[in-house]
Amino acid sequence: MNAELTIWFLVFTRVGAMLAVLPMFSSQAVPIQLRIALGALVAFLITPMMPPVPGADVLSIWTLARLMFMEASIGVLLGFVSKFVFYALEIAGGFVATEMGLSMPAEFNHVTGNAMFVPGLIFYWLAMMLLLTLNLHHWMIVGFERSYALVPMGGAHLSEALLVNVVQKSAGVFVIALQISAPVMAVSFLVTLVFAVLSRAVPQMNVFAESMPVRTLLGLMTFGLTCTFMGQHVANYLRRLPEDMMSVARLAGG
Repeated sequence: MNAELTIWFLVFTRVGAMLAVLPMFSSQAVPIQLRIALGALVAFLITPMMPPVPGADVLSIWTLARLMFMEASIGVLLGFVSKFVFYALEIAGGFVATEMGLSMPAEFNHVTGNAMFVPGLIFYWLAMMLLLTLNLHHWMIVGFERSYALVPMGGAHLSEALLVNVVQKSAGVFVIALQISAPVMAVSFLVTLVFAVLSRAVPQMNVFAESMPVRTLLGLMTFGLTCTFMGQHVANYLRRLPEDMMSVARLAGG
């Protein structure tokens, strides 16, 4: 196989694997043919900047398969890390829906292909609009191109530092989810506390049944108010995505 074609194919493998899990590009609404074409185009643009790979024109089928597996693995890892914020927003939406008593109805998300609670769906589309408005999807592609300076072709390897970093970022998903849902959870706690005190004065009161309408009303009001400044909070997390991708690539490249 021609050396340039081999390099292009390996670049296409990494970018294709990343696009398969990257926010927005991995949407079921995006046809698979379009994703393949986009991956081929990005690989075509990046390949001329790649350093020559010694012996790329005489690689055996097993060596090529091993390189493809390594490139696909690093591509999936980069895309997976970039989705942590969206996972956090989905979890935060579940927390908010549970506190407001809206955990029963769920809406189908055509992007992720699964059902989500309404607050989580609002958070998700808010983040998606911010991602496009701030042109962060461009920076994610730039971060992918720069990953080759840290993880050259065939240079990815698993290390303890990489596993620790990914686990820490995974744990941070729940921290972000709690931070986003904290206002609604705090209001729900105060409402429950007030009705618990009232139940001591009126033992016949059903605290859960009587407090639910108030929790829903105040929860919706709090949710609406927090959404007014939630955009900046979510945007700050989204701006960190390229750096998160680079930190993972740095550890994967040793």
